[in-house]
Amino acid sequence: MRQPAAALAVTEAPAHPLPFKGRLADGEPDAVPPAVAMSLSSTSAVTFSYREELTHDDYHIPLIVTAFDPVTYVGAPLGDLGVTAFAQLSITDGDRVLGDYTAKVHLSKSYTLYKEPTHREVEEAARAAVREKIDQKLYRDEARLAQAVAAAPGQPAVAAAPGQPAVAAAPGQPAAPPAFDQPAAPAADK
Repeated sequence: MRQPAAALAVTEAPAHPLPFKGRLADGEPDAVPPAVAMSLSSTSAVTFSYREELTHDDYHIPLIVTAFDPVTYVGAPLGDLGVTAFAQLSITDGDRVLGDYTAKVHLSKSYTLYKEPTHREVEEAARAAVREKIDQKLYRDEARLAQAVAAAPGQPAVAAAPGQPAVAAAPGQPAAPPAFDQPAAPAADK
């Protein structure tokens, strides 16, 4: 039986640096997506601004219910520890916004009378997952970002596919006509 295209897993690219360097204006160097961490430079004009937010949503079955339920003693779940991670990455060059990416991930792990994950384990897994989502969005957009970073301010803009921002032409290059033969990325990926 063949799966629909939407159900197929997206092939994840191995972590690699972006085709340009940037400095971290907001965020901690050890708490950014791997692609950003590998692309940091203190002397670049391009800046990265990264933030993460975590929210917890735990669910616990009342003790009065579980104490008298025989499946509790054979390992039935007593509740869930849940974490939602939200991340935002902005890439700017002076006043120009080159890219703005957001991602959201929710993870939960059940616990039993005999085994309980820690909040820290669930938080770390959620952080890793949301950073991976940001990385995948960056990798899908890295050619456009590289072109935008290479472009000098004040140059004529290159027309982009519908739904994509226009970028300046590289120095010495004429503005390119619109690229109609390539499909536009969905606006939700920005």
